[in-house]
Amino acid sequence: MKLPAVCRNALLLTGLLISGLTSALAADWPRQVTDSHGTHTLDSKPTRIVSTSVTLTGSLLAIDAPVIASGATTPNNRVADDQGFLRQWGEVAKQRKLARLYIGEPSAEAVAAQMPDLILVSATGGDSAVALYDQLSAIAPTLVINYDDKSWQALLTQLGTITGQEKQAAARIAEFDTQLTRVKQQLKQPPQPVNAIVYTAAAHSANLWTAESAQGKLLQQLGFTLATPPAGLNASQSQGKRHDIVQLGGENLATGLNGEGLFLFAGDQKDVNAIYANPLLAHLPAVQNKRVWALGTETFRLDYFSAMRVLGRLEELFK
Repeated sequence: MKLPAVCRNALLLTGLLISGLTSALAADWPRQVTDSHGTHTLDSKPTRIVSTSVTLTGSLLAIDAPVIASGATTPNNRVADDQGFLRQWGEVAKQRKLARLYIGEPSAEAVAAQMPDLILVSATGGDSAVALYDQLSAIAPTLVINYDDKSWQALLTQLGTITGQEKQAAARIAEFDTQLTRVKQQLKQPPQPVNAIVYTAAAHSANLWTAESAQGKLLQQLGFTLATPPAGLNASQSQGKRHDIVQLGGENLATGLNGEGLFLFAGDQKDVNAIYANPLLAHLPAVQNKRVWALGTETFRLDYFSAMRVLGRLEELFK
């Protein structure tokens, strides 16, 4: 049976539209991505991403990237849920049936079992699997991502480009920017400058967030001023050379905390009380004036989910 001309034309037009759409999508790939190990070619949009870094995973989930499995940290600690996933996105991970690769020590075998078409590795930090790079890159294209020298928004944008989820990344950032503008207008600033840390009472130590950290950048976006660390501060580098933290311990703990106020990331009221009870910190302006504020145990790593929670907490504290 011969179709009427109008039908033939409609089918032809539909075919052209589909063909054009397919071509447009295909035109975005292959993509070239450069990291510390050189320039990599991604032939097509990834559909099975494995994140060896629990820090990167939250950002991948935020942009709806097809992340199927992730490394994890110790379950049920103060920053992680019963899977070892960070609390701020643990529920999202369950909804999307995200698989746990391993706890702590990286395993190339666990990664290979997931049959990924893209593997993401963090360059630094406790969740870095960069030591296994050669093994991982034999499984699938493997990219090394720095998260210690940029804001979470910059990281989100980078991951959006790598995964083809640019629109989702831009939308998440726009949502945050709208909320940030609203909150900033309502904040009554405490005395400046301030410090931002993760405090470990048992070890009498802290990681001091720098102006280059995602945490430091967020506070600065909101109008806070970060205290400049004292010159000659002899900080530890047990986690390697990092841009986002200064490790403080022993006598350097009190020396490094030179702000008028103190923000505790990955902390709650128990941590605030521990600082107030520490006699070696009693002379600090932040302690003497009761200006130590906990931002919540789900703020250890900043991503879209935890950054939104930080905004909510700061609004409660300083509205």
